[in-house]
Amino acid sequence: MRRLFPIFTILVGLLLMAAPAFAQQNCAPRDHVILRLTTLYGEVRRGVGLGGDSIVEIYASEATGTWTIVVTNTQGISCLVAAGQAWEAVAPVALPEGDPL
Repeated sequence: MRRLFPIFTILVGLLLMAAPAFAQQNCAPRDHVILRLTTLYGEVRRGVGLGGDSIVEIYASEATGTWTIVVTNTQGISCLVAAGQAWEAVAPVALPEGDPL
């Protein structure tokens, strides 16, 4: 798991850099964004992490296969930074000791 942390950190950083480009069209108060994801797409939260001073969440629906990455700032405004299809939940796999990523 420690080996995946740098990759996750880089991914979050890239997503946070992309957030301003999406902010003009894809941001709203968090409760509105989450309500929309759950009612229109059947997505539920599958993961959460911190990225700087923002919360990064992954929402997905096993029924429809849709997924969305949401970044919420300290003022409670959430922005959709990525979305897609073909979501597949996978079980964590431990790498053998000494195995490079």
